[in-house]
Amino acid sequence: MIDRAHTEDTLFRTAVSALRYYPGRPNVEKGYALSEDVDWCMTPLLGLSDSRMSQIRHLVGQVIIDPTGNRQELREQLDDIADE
Repeated sequence: MIDRAHTEDTLFRTAVSALRYYPGRPNVEKGYALSEDVDWCMTPLLGLSDSRMSQIRHLVGQVIIDPTGNRQELREQLDDIADE
């Protein structure tokens, strides 16, 4: 079971990453990689199964790039994890 504090930490980290992201950032900031932001966001959830981790990881990446497009689904998935 993942503690709700861990899911909230992931949500916070995702929000921070989304605020810092902008289209073209990988081209403007040499060395920037979205995958590194996603790794940082996912750190609190390291106890998840591989399949669940992959699913959440994909959503985190999508929310960083487009916060309005997938944030509700990410929130729901994080709530589900905390309730398991």
